[in-house]
Amino acid sequence: MKKKVIIDLDTGVDDAMTIMVALANPNVEILGITCCHGNTPLENVLKNTLRVLKVCNRLDIPVYRGCSKPLLARKQHAGDYHGKDGLGDVPDPDAPGLELLQKEKAVLAMIKLVKENPGEVILVATAPLTNLAVAVQLDPSFPKKLKGLYIMGGNMESRGNTTVCGEFNFVADPEAAYVVLDHYTCPTYIATWEFTCRNSLPWSFCDTWFAENTPKAEFMRTISCLSRKKAQSADYQKETTTGNGFNSCDVYAMAAAIDDTFITEHEEVVVTVELEGTYTRGMMVLDYIQKLKKAHKAIIMKKVDLEKLKQMLINALK
Repeated sequence: MKKKVIIDLDTGVDDAMTIMVALANPNVEILGITCCHGNTPLENVLKNTLRVLKVCNRLDIPVYRGCSKPLLARKQHAGDYHGKDGLGDVPDPDAPGLELLQKEKAVLAMIKLVKENPGEVILVATAPLTNLAVAVQLDPSFPKKLKGLYIMGGNMESRGNTTVCGEFNFVADPEAAYVVLDHYTCPTYIATWEFTCRNSLPWSFCDTWFAENTPKAEFMRTISCLSRKKAQSADYQKETTTGNGFNSCDVYAMAAAIDDTFITEHEEVVVTVELEGTYTRGMMVLDYIQKLKKAHKAIIMKKVDLEKLKQMLINALK
């Protein structure tokens, strides 16, 4: 039986890779893609998602318009790391139009799809968690109907990539991250910022991967050019203390959702999100001594099978 998946994303370059990895796996059925503010404003996220589906010849997959701003926090985008448009600032004059979007809003579609497939849907979340937080507010039973939740976001050692102690997806909407980690009691897997850095791939793999002579490889090579230059720059290397290879953060959450054996080392711990601190707002907090008195523990990824990751990425560009 195929795994039924909903992807909630803010399509930048790494989200594009995530979509392509899922599409390339014959055991995955994407029920829908819900879009959220994040890497770039929502209108760009919507356009980018359709562009990725077009290059994969999968415009049949429904795409939904989600939240354009955080619950309470100031709107924040991830600078221009992936380009101002989120896909390397290399526009496509023949990109699909937004008329292809579904009329139904993302959160309502998410609730409906899970209700129609109770206990079967895996939700992969690679954006700020605004859509997920709104979903549980509208339908408190929503999380219990999920088979599992896979998140790329947060951090485990207070190492930030946006603020001193905060990872972008959580910092972009701390209240949403707090709500999700507090209310989603389904099996919850988290690929944190430090984890993805430590499990990055060598740039030599990236060179070989991008060298494939296919339209998908050409697309990925083109949209990745800007972010790759930034990642390999001396300034970025000084800022990054957890790894310096090719790191497509969001793909780790999808890979874990696809293959139950992908995670080779993990820990289970109660987690929450700091909402108050000047430097720590948006930081994920790990409660090892159970002061929070919460029963639900998240599964924090520590190590994964990188050979399986490589194969998934290779398959995605064929």
